[in-house]
This record gives sequence, C-alpha cells and structure tokens, in this order.
Amino acid sequence: MEIAPSIFRDAVRQFWHTRERQAADQFRRGSSDQGARSAVTGGQHMNGFAARIIDVLVARGVQRQDVFYKVDRTETWATAVNSKTELPGYFRTSKSWDMLVLTDGKLRAIIELKSQVGSFGNNFNNRVEEALGSATDFWTAYREGQFGTSPRPWLGYIFLLADTAASRRAGSRIATPHFPARSEFQSASYARRLEFFCRRLVLERLYGSACLILADPERAGADVNYSEPAEDLAADQFLVDLVRHAIP
Repeated sequence: MEIAPSIFRDAVRQFWHTRERQAADQFRRGSSDQGARSAVTGGQHMNGFAARIIDVLVARGVQRQDVFYKVDRTETWATAVNSKTELPGYFRTSKSWDMLVLTDGKLRAIIELKSQVGSFGNNFNNRVEEALGSATDFWTAYREGQFGTSPRPWLGYIFLLADTAASRRAGSRIATPHFPARSEFQSASYARRLEFFCRRLVLERLYGSACLILADPERAGADVNYSEPAEDLAADQFLVDLVRHAIP
C-alpha cells in the first residue's frame, strides 16, 4: 500500500490554525486562561490528523461507522463517526482513548494523538508517564479477557512536537544524584529524547507503531510544513501498519 508524501500536511496546517483560533476566541471572551495554555485547554487540535487517518481507512475498505473518535460535531467530516471511545481498564475503571477501530464487534486498533508546543520539561515527563500507564493498563485488561475474543489489538501513537529552538536545544540538566542517567539522554534535545521515547514504545511492544512529527509554526502554510526525524517513526509506515491490522 502506497501512502502519499506529506500526507499530514493539511492536518499540521489545521493544528496551528486551531490553536490560533482558540487562543483568539478566549482572549475576546476575556478568559483568564492566558498565554499558550489557552490554546492547549481548548482541545480538538488533532482533528485534522483524525480526519486524514479515517480517510485512509475508509479508502482501504473500513466502514466509517466502525471508526470511533471523540470530536466536536461541528466538524462536517465527523458526522458519521461514533464518539464513544471508552474502553474498560484493569487498574482503573475505564479510559477514553483518542481513536478506536472495531469491526464485527472485534477491537482492531487504538490510536493516541498527542502534541506538545511548549513547557517541554514537565510536559514531556507527563506524556511519558501517560503513555506507559495507558498501555500497561490496556494490555493487562486484554490479558484478563476484558475485550472478549478480539485478536491482539494494535496500538498506535502519534506525536506532534513543535519544531522550535527550544525543542531542539539540549534538555535540562539531568539530576540523578544516586545513579547516573542513561548516556544517550545526556545533552540530548527534547526532540531527540522524544524520538528515543517513541521508538522504545515499539521496541518494548507497548505500542505496535509510533509516529513522530516535528512541525515549525512559522512554516504552517508551506507545502512542506513538517519533518520526520526518523524513518522508523514516519507517517507512511505508521499508516501501513494501521491498515494491516484494522482490516480483518
């Protein structure tokens, strides 16, 4: 299956546009949610990615009603998409995932869509803990038969990171006074650390595939508005893997 280059170009464009629009809307309303945070708490930034993924799945034979994504119904493309994305857990009652694919009552694929634009230190650690915790909870529930007779599902993880001087700068000093941190993290930028993280999610079989996109806000409208720092974390391979597992 061939995937067009820059398949997420319009999704990246929409990502930046949504952030700008939500920040402007909150400013006009006089909201106290100021600064970059106003663009974060509004949600729906990754809708363009979801729409593109659904287009790929439907083009390969998946029924639109078999895709579940929690989205604002003002998005015309989402009118036939079911918004119920909750799955039972093992360590917790349930989790609302970003996207699900179920066919014939079988859970085929799950996708998490994440992004980070600023506050790289604290937010990076939060994203790591969230991804590890969600996967651990999910696979334990699967082991315990929580999803019936579904074959082993496929978990996918997409991460958009702002491509800025701050994200490419060496990360904060690693303070581990009792034992040394791993050598590859020393002086590594947050972009590089995120690459390690995404790759290891797959190596440890917590996720079936991961995709890492670096997007420069200053190039949002360009024909080429994002980069993929690692071939094994590229969008085309991610989507090929998704389709292979989503279609029985």
